[in-house]
Amino acid sequence: MKKAISVLSGGLDCTVATSVFDKDYEIYAITFNYGQKAFKQEARASKNICEKMNWKHEVIDLPWLSKISSSSLNTQEEIPEVKEDDLDDFDKSIKTASSVWVPARNTVFTSIALSYAESIGAEIIIVGWNGEEGMTFPDNSKEYLEEFNELISVASPDKIRIEAPCIDLNKEEIVELGVETGAPIDLSYSCYKGESKPCGVCESCMRRKRAFKKLKMKYSD
Repeated sequence: MKKAISVLSGGLDCTVATSVFDKDYEIYAITFNYGQKAFKQEARASKNICEKMNWKHEVIDLPWLSKISSSSLNTQEEIPEVKEDDLDDFDKSIKTASSVWVPARNTVFTSIALSYAESIGAEIIIVGWNGEEGMTFPDNSKEYLEEFNELISVASPDKIRIEAPCIDLNKEEIVELGVETGAPIDLSYSCYKGESKPCGVCESCMRRKRAFKKLKMKYSD
């Protein structure tokens, strides 16, 4: 069976994205520990998702990334709390994105995933990059996806490509896709703060909560 690497944080987007390819690929999921506040919850969610879906799972530690980062995700800095109205305010969203930005995080993760893909003969790397977050995070954008795939075509001797099925989708559309593909959304975890129960007020929680609200679906935290 064809093989795929999934960059899996245990969150909504990557869980749904990976589920799209579940029937056609043997999934090797990797979860990164870069000192983020939410690591224990992300690792737990990823493990539970992989066990349910029969995906292989591995944790990769990146202690050096936490040492050079000044992000509120992995320092003592407070993670910003937002209101629902703030989510469509570009200036406020840029400010929040700046606070949680980890230096070159997706570039590091995807490069490691490429190395892993080459080593096991995987054909694709699955990521949860999406249209909604691509508005404020450049390493979630469609342009970034296209450029990284171009880089792989030059840099790797293997025919490997990044697949991002949510790249044009907002959160509501991602939830709908998850329902369609049978993704274990209920096992996913999206909170930046890493508490046992999602805080409900960080930007990641708020975007997830708003999606369920707009779809008039029971909220899954």
